[in-house]
Amino acid sequence: MNLSITLRDRRTYKEYAGLFMIKTGAWVVVALFLASLGYICYHGAGTLSPSFLSSFPEKMMEEGGILPCIIGTAILSVGAMAVALPLGIACAVWLNEYAKEGPLKKLITLAVANLAGVPSIVFGLFGLAFFVTVCDLGVSAIAGILTLAVLTLPIVINTVRETLSQIPNSWRESSLALGASKTQTVLRTVLPAALPGILTGAILGLARAAGETSAIMFTAAVVSTTNLPNSPFAAVMSLPYHIYPNSQNIAPGFFHFEKNLS
Repeated sequence: MNLSITLRDRRTYKEYAGLFMIKTGAWVVVALFLASLGYICYHGAGTLSPSFLSSFPEKMMEEGGILPCIIGTAILSVGAMAVALPLGIACAVWLNEYAKEGPLKKLITLAVANLAGVPSIVFGLFGLAFFVTVCDLGVSAIAGILTLAVLTLPIVINTVRETLSQIPNSWRESSLALGASKTQTVLRTVLPAALPGILTGAILGLARAAGETSAIMFTAAVVSTTNLPNSPFAAVMSLPYHIYPNSQNIAPGFFHFEKNLS
């Protein structure tokens, strides 16, 4: 009896310790996020103004606003998701609902997993080689959109597929038992139930596309422009790429020191 009580107490203590570590880690992440957000708001609130958000950059981006950057980022990220989301949902549905176990399914699953681990600079070079050069799209918004769509595709596929796998099979069986076809079951039962996961994948993919620099450096973005994009084949500015050259002017001594070392 005493031995069983001792073992039970040990398991209880381990559970409490594990739960405490999980909660501590979560609160540390929240605290770091709030601290970063507070630091940005404290130092950046004074510089925000309607003219900063609605004007063009001037004097080699040392003055002026970021209107072309905001519009360019919106075009690239929303356009990428408009391409990647339908393809990602279709691929996830096929892998989870239709594909039979075999070499083809394993190959596609492995390809998606490997694609998710590829660095973004590799996607940028791929976009430069294929979309810009082979497809002759040039440095343009459409080339950047397609490159970002390829980059965010594995995020959408993995998120949606994980959501689909968590839907009970009894729902599918009940739909089929009532006379619905496989396609009707997927469209009217499975996908509506997976809508929260689909929205999560869309948000994650949108955030990834909006924050990318390397993938659009060679395919879509320009350092500065005085015109808003008037066609899909026009180059655009982007907030992440706009920050990159400006960051080199913040601490010129550091970059000079780095150059001397090389």
